Amino acid sequence: MNAPRQVAVGVLADEGLPEQVITTIADDLPGIFAARVSGQTRWRVEHEVDQLPLDEDGDIPMRTLAQRHRRDRGWDLLVLVTDLPRRAGTKPVVAGVDVEHGVAMISLPALGAVLVRHRARALLVRVVRQLVSRRLGIDGDHRDRGPMARLREALAPTQRMSAGRQSAATHLALVGLRGRLRLLAGMVRDNRPWGLVPHLAGATAAAAGTAAYGIITSSFWKLADALSPLRLAGITVVTVLVMTVWLTVYNHLWDRPSETAERRKALLYNVSTATTLAIGVACMYAILFVLALLAAAVLIDSGYFAQALGHPVGVGSYLNLVWLCSSVGIVAGALGSSLEDEETVRNATYSRRERERQERNRRRREARTSPAREH
Repeated sequence: MNAPRQVAVGVLADEGLPEQVITTIADDLPGIFAARVSGQTRWRVEHEVDQLPLDEDGDIPMRTLAQRHRRDRGWDLLVLVTDLPRRAGTKPVVAGVDVEHGVAMISLPALGAVLVRHRARALLVRVVRQLVSRRLGIDGDHRDRGPMARLREALAPTQRMSAGRQSAATHLALVGLRGRLRLLAGMVRDNRPWGLVPHLAGATAAAAGTAAYGIITSSFWKLADALSPLRLAGITVVTVLVMTVWLTVYNHLWDRPSETAERRKALLYNVSTATTLAIGVACMYAILFVLALLAAAVLIDSGYFAQALGHPVGVGSYLNLVWLCSSVGIVAGALGSSLEDEETVRNATYSRRERERQERNRRRREARTSPAREH
């Protein structure tokens, strides 16, 4: 079959990170497809942003979207890009390709936390090549299939697998510990832990107030001077863990489904939640440390500081004091977080897709318990 003069590829991106990634690389895609898929074909690539819907099972209906958008927009192929973590059985899915319906879907969390745009671009080439070769009969150039490309693919924590005996669809799944760690990193990135601090006003105020009190209290000066850097580092780790656990428990962020299969899935989500909170608390600690250091430099006279400690002071003495005060402040911040609204903390901790998943699971639990209550 001769290659058609033009192939129209539609890229439908979910809101949020997928929108940012696709908007950045969309203009380059026709040239990339010409260079790495088929140079004998003219490529027309159109991209749109939409909130991709979920079906009753919590997945994105690829075939339904393909039938609607390809028909209405005249696209030969459709690629969906989402921030929804997907699975094939128990294995996390990077991408799914349905040749019969001319559609593929890429899950960005499975691409990890770094080099997301680069990996998304390479994966778009891979799924489009598979679609055009098997659906449209275009034999790709495969100019990027040299030894180094094959080596990178062999070392990648992915595995191609069929969606079923009766289906032409295939999945690219993450395998092994490295694959799961990459998915975890992508899920944490999607949760945007650095955005947690602005939503914890009560915790931040309590932490800052306590740290400020420590800076102007001579007993803190002497205690900090007596502690070794190793012990101060240990105190820091403990305080970050304390606030992380407190936020998780107090705001009921730990998912505990009753079904065994759901518990296996929930483990990764729980680890993602805990990691997100820990990074968010670490960001709060870093901000508090910098502000406390500035305050100590302004408020504490070095001569008076040396007189109180009984020996000359240097930068290290100030750093030890701020180190201790910041750690104590974080503990106070954990208590101050009790003033925050639980829904506010949830919205700050979870991505939109994770909130949708939890809401769906809540409705399912209520649906199962309602008949029992009626009886």
